[in-house]
Amino acid sequence: MANIASAKKAHRASLKRRVFNVRRAKAMKDTLKQASKFIASKDAKKMEALLPALYKAIDKAAKNHTINKNTAARMKSRIVKRFRAIAA
Repeated sequence: MANIASAKKAHRASLKRRVFNVRRAKAMKDTLKQASKFIASKDAKKMEALLPALYKAIDKAAKNHTINKNTAARMKSRIVKRFRAIAA
């Protein structure tokens, strides 16, 4: 455990940030799972409707450094590639 006051404060702050990071990551993972489900069932209309929400969740996670910006770009690229395969 931290002895120094600033270290204790930093630890409290990290615990608060963790809550937001976990919430953001969970939202992103849930929408990714839903998108994968729609792609697996070849439901292009539902997937197209979900795409803006998926982009929003991924971009929010990247903006707040929950995930790396390159990871976010890769996720979006891969999911759209899979979507275009079923939409065509």
